[in-house]
Amino acid sequence: MGADHHATFEIGSISKALTGMLYRDATERSLVSQTTDLCDLLSLEGRGEVGSVRLSSLAIHRSGLPGLPPGMHPLRRTVDFWSRGHNPYGDSLADLLEQTRNVRVGSPRPRYSNLGFQLLGHAVAQAAGTTYERLLQSVLGEGFSTPIRPEDLGPMALTGFSRFGRPLPAWVGEGLAPAGGVRATIGTMRGFLSSILDGSTRGLSALEPVSQFSSRVGIGAGWITLEFQGRAITWHNGSTGGFSSWIGLDRDAGVGVVVLAAVHGSVDRQGFRLLTEFARSRGRTTATG
Repeated sequence: MGADHHATFEIGSISKALTGMLYRDATERSLVSQTTDLCDLLSLEGRGEVGSVRLSSLAIHRSGLPGLPPGMHPLRRTVDFWSRGHNPYGDSLADLLEQTRNVRVGSPRPRYSNLGFQLLGHAVAQAAGTTYERLLQSVLGEGFSTPIRPEDLGPMALTGFSRFGRPLPAWVGEGLAPAGGVRATIGTMRGFLSSILDGSTRGLSALEPVSQFSSRVGIGAGWITLEFQGRAITWHNGSTGGFSSWIGLDRDAGVGVVVLAAVHGSVDRQGFRLLTEFARSRGRTTATG
């Protein structure tokens, strides 16, 4: 069943692709540089090694940071989510920074990190003198939102469901926002996709691969690139407790696809299939919810 065009979805880790574009836009405006460290922008005094991590390494998942900070007790929260359905994220920015205390920074090898993109997004917002949500809206469009509390959700906020049909609370939280806390309508995502394809949006260099993430997989600032059925695809996916998402572009063909679902379960296959079909027919952008 299709959703109302005004309904908002959790887009999950597609938030990281947006954050990558905010980072690249900030570098292009000289608000930050390739050598800016987290401690230059965030209050990380007395929290160990994290402050020395460079923004450029965060953007390509090569910071050496863990996926989540041990200080948030991720195992306990995961158990609480699976047993009670509770939002495992809900931390403030102050909470997030406190959770980084004594986090060990490992070797700079590719390692997907929610923590890294949480810190990256908030650091870039600090450099711009604003909050993450306000920066996101000013750079990429007012249709994006990052609710902090359940009461911040608007009347058109969809309820997500587990793969077993269980309704779940929204994944909201200030700390989470840059890595997985963005909400958007299908219309907002369609407009965003169109702005990438026509080159009118900011931070486009985030889509250009600058490093290898794994064998035959490249990474720009958050965005993943790979070859699929002989086509160069730039993409990212997302998943929260009750939502799934996928965005992808075949930039050579000038087409893109967004898939949003208010249920937990990968939509990657549908996204790649649709994008391949549209690339072959050289259609324009499409989106489905």
